[in-house]
Amino acid sequence: MSELKFLNEISFPRLALNLLLVMALFFSYLKVYGQDTLRPVINDTTIIITDTVLTAADKFGIDSKVDYQAEDSLIFDISTQKVFLYRNSEINYETTNLKAAFVEIDFTQSLLYATFMLDSLNKEYGKPLFTEGGQSFSSKEMNYNFNTKQGLIKDVITQEGDGYIHGRVIKKMKDDIINIKSGSYTTCSNENPHFEMRFHKAKVIPGNKIVTGPAYLVVEDVPLPIAVPFGMFPIFKGRTSGIIIPSYGESASRGFYFHDFGYYWGISDYIDLTVLGDIYTRGSWALKPNLSYKKRYKFGGNFNFNFGVNRAGVEGTPDYELHKDFAIRWNHTQDPKAKPNSSFSASVNIVTGQYNRYNPVSATDYLSNTFSSSISYQKHWAGKYHLTLNLNHSQNTIQHTIDLGLPKVSFNINRFFPFRRKQQVGKLKWYENISVNYSMNAENRINTLDTLLFNENVYKDFKNGMKHYIPISSSVKLLKFFNLTNSINYTERWYSQRIEKYWTNDTLISNGDTVAGYVKNDTIYGFQTARDFNFSSSINTRLYGMLQFKKGPVRAIRHVMTPSVSFSIRPDFGAEKFGYWDYYYTNETQTDSVRHSVFQGSIYGTPPDRSSGNLSFSLSNNLEIKVRSKKDTITGMKKIVLIDNFSITTSYDLAKDSLNWAPISMSGRTTLFKGFNILFNGRWDLYALDDSTGRRINTFVWEQSRKLLRFENTIWNLSFRYSFSSKRKTTPKPSNFGTQEEKEEIMENFDQFLDWNNPWKLSFNYNFRYTHRYDPTQKANTDDIVQTLGFNGDVSVTEKWKIGFTSGYDFEDGAFSYTSLNLYRDLHCWEMRFSWIPTGYQKSWNFSINAKSPLLQDLKLQKKKDFRDNLF
Repeated sequence: MSELKFLNEISFPRLALNLLLVMALFFSYLKVYGQDTLRPVINDTTIIITDTVLTAADKFGIDSKVDYQAEDSLIFDISTQKVFLYRNSEINYETTNLKAAFVEIDFTQSLLYATFMLDSLNKEYGKPLFTEGGQSFSSKEMNYNFNTKQGLIKDVITQEGDGYIHGRVIKKMKDDIINIKSGSYTTCSNENPHFEMRFHKAKVIPGNKIVTGPAYLVVEDVPLPIAVPFGMFPIFKGRTSGIIIPSYGESASRGFYFHDFGYYWGISDYIDLTVLGDIYTRGSWALKPNLSYKKRYKFGGNFNFNFGVNRAGVEGTPDYELHKDFAIRWNHTQDPKAKPNSSFSASVNIVTGQYNRYNPVSATDYLSNTFSSSISYQKHWAGKYHLTLNLNHSQNTIQHTIDLGLPKVSFNINRFFPFRRKQQVGKLKWYENISVNYSMNAENRINTLDTLLFNENVYKDFKNGMKHYIPISSSVKLLKFFNLTNSINYTERWYSQRIEKYWTNDTLISNGDTVAGYVKNDTIYGFQTARDFNFSSSINTRLYGMLQFKKGPVRAIRHVMTPSVSFSIRPDFGAEKFGYWDYYYTNETQTDSVRHSVFQGSIYGTPPDRSSGNLSFSLSNNLEIKVRSKKDTITGMKKIVLIDNFSITTSYDLAKDSLNWAPISMSGRTTLFKGFNILFNGRWDLYALDDSTGRRINTFVWEQSRKLLRFENTIWNLSFRYSFSSKRKTTPKPSNFGTQEEKEEIMENFDQFLDWNNPWKLSFNYNFRYTHRYDPTQKANTDDIVQTLGFNGDVSVTEKWKIGFTSGYDFEDGAFSYTSLNLYRDLHCWEMRFSWIPTGYQKSWNFSINAKSPLLQDLKLQKKKDFRDNLF
């Protein structure tokens, strides 16, 4: 491509014409000598140049440079100072770009005309596509003035925001405002849209809104009796405030309703407020404000306070109910980059007893009766010292109990070696392996009924304490193959009260009855301490066995055994000298006594009673094989784990005077193949049972029946998960239903996940639990089997149709578990959904047809039977 420039630096058209003729003759001269770049043809007043790009400078009334090109030819009419461009023409002028099959430029009046052309089959091609300042217009014919930057466009289609504007005649103003005559607005991208709002006049303010006169809805070119006196379609970029249109329906117990009617207020770039409300014709209502905030790289969260007045039944009848309930929820997270050494987070969920009964979002909310909250602050210094402050809350709305931790504090110091040299020379000494840790926990807690929480004497019900824990340990290697670990653990508890129990002959009135004499609890307030410590030692090693083969598919078998022996000893902290344990009498004659701890019910417990000395034994096993593998091109081998772990454990208590041996436990775990796991647990006892009581006696089974062990129980768990899918792939479709991680996590949630990549997919999981145990009361073995089956999948019947399902089967109840069927139809700019849950608490159905665009999210038809109608 070559470039021909109109160098018209002085304002004389005749000079420009002469220069043009001279340059044209020059290019003709190049043609004679074999330069085939340009092919000019010169007549009396016309120059025709084909296959070129031309540039017009600041003359003929045009203020800026105009670059234009055409695939077929460019014709210059010298007398009228016009240029004609044919086939795939393109014009660039400042921020304006135009592509069309035919373009005419009038330099004297700074006018441009563009239209389409017809091919040999009489089909239209090259319709003008006009772009300026981010706006694009596709039309059949257009006129444009370079100086005023105004244009008249006919039969145009342009996109504004998420929608498309169709106009018979459009006038583009200098300030980019567009006036439209005989047009329509739609979110359908088709040239002939499936639906549209037709109007006679409209004005488009770019980046703001579209305002129309009277408009009516047209679907598939069929006008519907749905009209509005005027239309206003916001096309803002970013957040905008506005009214939220509600959903409507009927509840069997509370009448007709509007749900989630409200207002969204975008307060600033960092905070917004949504206020929603529900109202029922029988008097129930709810207000649900939600405040969201976020500052990038700092923090984010949301806070909502929901209040509802719920009326069920008819006033004056026995089944009439009136409840006033609320729910407080607050979630706050801090960006880890904001303050690397500290963090603050909150997850608050406080709900009154009946709120979720009348205002559940899902059946899961309705069935929930326990709620918990946590507010946490964490800080560390140099990565060694860690401080955590927590405020905790939990409640049970059925039992009306509430548990508060105000506050809970923990402070930890990482493990350090106090005797280790800063600059190590040679091997470490044995004492340099001694390590020390420290942790402190403190808490102030109350557990009471929600109706007593604000009682004036509630502070007496608070329990508080502090615990210090210091483990000191050392690890050394013996004879190169044995690991010896010794540790001393010291625990100290601080409390503000202790409990003393004793018998009194005073009279007590309890539940209307008079009781003469009772066990009295006295709470003694003051600083109290409780200490205990223990010593433990363990030694272990690892034994390897390898069997190799030179031939066959199996090339090696490896067996790893890990034997371990440990010993622990603890003094008797129930001795009288410590004062942690005592006796109290349960009758006036003081013949019956009960042993108790003075710190009974304290937050961090009490030092253990009686001495202990345990000797524990364990043996762990792992079995693997190596087989030939064609897929491994490096070693040609593949490792297969036959037994992940098989352990045998027991212990011997040196401090007991009888029944010293604990039962022998065996456990195993293996994976037969991908998705198929097996777990095993079993217990056997060395001691026999008393036939009359079913309790263990200090007699070995061998002495009684010449058997080594007595069977207690075995438990087998088998789980199998697998997924099938077709290998044939279809063209991926764009989706607005979440990220890839969300798709994988909630595959069964059909309303939020549409996977068009697989024509079909099926997943299922099967769990089998078999328990075989000896029942001493029946003196016989009993069996118990629990089986569950779950499956879900979807199938793309066509490119536009998809069916999904989720279900399961409970073999014990002999019935299907939660089951849902979902149907989806892609209608291009619309979509149709149908979901059905035939049984259970969530029994319901929902049918909807709606426009895809978020701008017209309220343009929908919805019919449903809500699951909440089944809850009353």
